[in-house]
Amino acid sequence: MPPPAPAERLSHAREDSPTEGMLMTTTASSARPARSHRNPFARASVGFVLPAMVLVAILLYIPFVYTTYLSFTEFSGLGTPEFIGWENYVTVFTDPTILRSLVNTAMWVVGTLVLPVGLGLLLAVLAHGIKGSAWYRLPFLLPYAISGVAVGLVWTFILQTDGALTEALRFFGLPGADARWLLDWPLNTFVMIVAATWQGAGVNALLFGIGLQSIPKEPIEAARIDGASGWNLFRYVTWPMLTPLTTVVIGLAIVGSLKTFDIVWAMTKGGPGRASETLALTMFKETFTEYKYGLGAALAVVLTIVTVTSALLYLRRQLAPAKEF
Repeated sequence: MPPPAPAERLSHAREDSPTEGMLMTTTASSARPARSHRNPFARASVGFVLPAMVLVAILLYIPFVYTTYLSFTEFSGLGTPEFIGWENYVTVFTDPTILRSLVNTAMWVVGTLVLPVGLGLLLAVLAHGIKGSAWYRLPFLLPYAISGVAVGLVWTFILQTDGALTEALRFFGLPGADARWLLDWPLNTFVMIVAATWQGAGVNALLFGIGLQSIPKEPIEAARIDGASGWNLFRYVTWPMLTPLTTVVIGLAIVGSLKTFDIVWAMTKGGPGRASETLALTMFKETFTEYKYGLGAALAVVLTIVTVTSALLYLRRQLAPAKEF
């Protein structure tokens, strides 16, 4: 067979050379018109999102900005607000009544984390794996369906002077029959936290129960084979796997405790005097009872900042390890 012609050899060389093939492909692709990577539905999506953004701005951000403005004024609800600078914020951090409400709010935060969250976790762990465990959690879940005011009224009947608890203790000759549950501070704040625990422990138990059911069985079984059991099994295997759900539960508990109002209003109205007020209740009284709208607005701003900052710091600390992966 005769050797191929020079032109044919050149053609085969170009086809067999990967560099030449890549150059030809690059040249061909560069000759094509560049495709636009812009989402064709971008403008339409903005049109759908914009009404919701405007609604949020009208209902949330604009009132907050106006409240911030009022916090720098003296305003009784009538006439024109008078600008007084930082005077309301100085009052917030120097007035003994407001400082007491700050202490009570801190007690609510700690008590809510220890009692409703802790008891809910305990109930979920004890009921997990038991046949028909949902029925065991149901009695603890029912109080969550009751409003906070109703819970306050029920516990007021129990804890008031000569109430159900006092009469029961007196009948059985037990200590505590002379305790003034709703009249002495800090006892009244503690018993109100117990009332909130009665309402909120059940839903926490439900959430933790869902988290326990979502944990894979393989790591638990492997840990048991290695000899882990009881507290060590829960601490080193089960608890770390509950971290995402625990973050949500504790975050909600912190925010809810900082905004506590209804149970305190129903049980003591912040009394005796103003000893058991929380920040939310003090804000309400200063605004709508004392007609000090400027001071009430300053309390609202402080409460908002404390709530948002606490939630963000907690979530950032809990979610920080996840960012490393």
